[in-house]
Amino acid sequence: MTRCEVHLLQAGSCRHPEAMARRGASWRRAVFPALATLILHPRIGPVLFDTGYDPAFFVETRTLPERLYRWATPVDLPTGDAVVEKLGRFGLAAADIRAVVISHFHADHVAGLHAFPDAAVFCARAGLGEVRERGRLSRIRRGLVSGLVPADLERRARFFEDYPRTALGPDLSPFDAGADLFGDGSLIAVPLPGHCPGHWGLLAKGEDDRRHFLVADAAWSRAAVRSNTPPPRLTTALLGRTIDYRRTLHALHSLWARNPELKLTPSHCPEAAAEAADHDL
Repeated sequence: MTRCEVHLLQAGSCRHPEAMARRGASWRRAVFPALATLILHPRIGPVLFDTGYDPAFFVETRTLPERLYRWATPVDLPTGDAVVEKLGRFGLAAADIRAVVISHFHADHVAGLHAFPDAAVFCARAGLGEVRERGRLSRIRRGLVSGLVPADLERRARFFEDYPRTALGPDLSPFDAGADLFGDGSLIAVPLPGHCPGHWGLLAKGEDDRRHFLVADAAWSRAAVRSNTPPPRLTTALLGRTIDYRRTLHALHSLWARNPELKLTPSHCPEAAAEAADHDL
């Protein structure tokens, strides 16, 4: 597997009752960071996994019904925190990004897509279908803001479902196969069903030979993976399928128990956000 530089970036955060993300937690509002990942591939160049929040989010949620999303999860995006604004710290500009891998199409994962009009976009056909085919109210209820998805995305899309499956090996059991995006084992997209239609994660190998498993919203924190604690049924049924979500979380828990050196990174994990903050220093 080709080694890559892997850098976590925080692009804003939102506030929401903690109990909606972890069964048995308090109903007080908690801060949920929105993480993206910059991956520096030695041959392909810079690749992003998700984009976090972006000023475009506020533009596209100015009016109803999209504004309901902003009311339900108030967003904080300090000046300079959008992913495209952080690239300069790595000596990069938006035009340098060769590809963006999208775990799923919820607004907090795709708000910055507009900033990379020349990049190929790797995503699930099933996820994009949800954005294009549902009505506005139905989309908002499911966390989708269609105005954040570029109109030309179908032209630029590379769909996970079209790639031949590659075996992951026994060390990643119970996950057995994924889509090898560049044909060199460097970035392998892995289906993680349950959170919403077309939800995938990404495997990458860091320069230190440590594997990174970017699991997006298959869990809201590493603590949830370690304890195998899912969100309440209310949350998982609203966005996706509860039985599939819990199976995926249990699989991640089993993987972590067998392979604790694997770096599992959920997109809204406070532990991971602290690591992203270290990159900002």
